[in-house]
Amino acid sequence: MTMLSHLKKLTAIAVTLLASSTIWAQSTIRLGTEGAYPPFNYYDSNGQLAGFDIDIGNALCEQMGVNCVWVAQDWDGIIPALMAGRYDVILASMFITDRRMEQVSFTDPYQASAMTFVGHKSANITDVSPAALAGKTIGAQGSTTQGDFLEAQYPDSTIRLYPTQDAVNLDLANGRLDLQAGDIIPMVEWLQTQEGSCCERVGELITDPEYVGYGVGMAVRKNDDALRERLNAALAAIIENGVYDEINNRYFDVNLLTLE
Repeated sequence: MTMLSHLKKLTAIAVTLLASSTIWAQSTIRLGTEGAYPPFNYYDSNGQLAGFDIDIGNALCEQMGVNCVWVAQDWDGIIPALMAGRYDVILASMFITDRRMEQVSFTDPYQASAMTFVGHKSANITDVSPAALAGKTIGAQGSTTQGDFLEAQYPDSTIRLYPTQDAVNLDLANGRLDLQAGDIIPMVEWLQTQEGSCCERVGELITDPEYVGYGVGMAVRKNDDALRERLNAALAAIIENGVYDEINNRYFDVNLLTLE
């Protein structure tokens, strides 16, 4: 069963959950995001948060009949800020992993997940095995599964971790990195820009669940089961009624639920 068909089958459950008296009752939901991960979440020319994650969050709030309040938070503190009560939900293209599930609870996935290597064309790298990349300098955003993957699997490479994805991209474009590891969709999008024309995808998709997890989900505190259920219900509803596809198609040529 595909992720899409599984989520569609949740629609009947979603209707019941939305009617339940135990569902999250607040009229406002605070959503935490990074604001530095285009095209998923970023600041537009007017200084407003924009992107796929933002549009999905706003659609979910509309479906639930609540107000959205967005809170920007640096990635390396995004889970601690949730635990401290700065916001109620993380909606920031976060991979669902076993390690993160020790700290938070996740909704059903709203994206599939995979990573890829991207290399500078001048480096002429074709083999991404740990042995072949020994001595190479590889970058990733810090506090991410990409960074964890590199540090665990490439001990003989020089690993550089950065505060934002844009900073990784810049160093790769300027030749200060041989490669980077990143989430497949933003990497493909970046390669289509003028800045990204320096570079190319290298190797096969990275799909090890230890690092890419079980899809991309929204995170809530472990005791917020009612909120998680309501988000799941709203997600199933916007997939069923076509709103998800409408948002997806604003940004991407592939369906993020299937990567096809």
